[in-house]
Amino acid sequence: MGPLDHVDLELLNALADDPRATVVALAERLGMSRNTVQARMGKLERSGVFLSFERAMAPQALGYPIEAMIAVLVRQADLPRITEELSRVPEVVQAHGLSGQVDLMVRVAARDTKHLFDIDARILSIDGVERTETSLVMGEVIGYRVRPLLEEARRER
Repeated sequence: MGPLDHVDLELLNALADDPRATVVALAERLGMSRNTVQARMGKLERSGVFLSFERAMAPQALGYPIEAMIAVLVRQADLPRITEELSRVPEVVQAHGLSGQVDLMVRVAARDTKHLFDIDARILSIDGVERTETSLVMGEVIGYRVRPLLEEARRER
């Protein structure tokens, strides 16, 4: 992914303001042609700027009111297979590979504490998982955001 220019940053800023904006609406807002906006959006998508187009949904609305972070320690040689097996656990909503003492940080959603216990047991039963440590999510204090980074990048250009 190459460096973003002023036009890319303005387009991303407009999308941050209105993530559901159409190409036509973005073109009007930015004073650009529809084709220019469409081409820029395609370039940004191909270069990996956009992480996901999946709509974020609250697990609570789906009947999973408990969220937890599970720190997972694994045998390093088994990490790819363990990751594949974790992806087949429906209650795993996100996972990150980490450096340091914890190998994976897995975010899960559960119906109740018994269900959470069962999810943890399922993760522990994966061959190569050596240990887990579960922490309940009490609330999100800072949600995923890139607006401050976008503003910083715009100031630097």
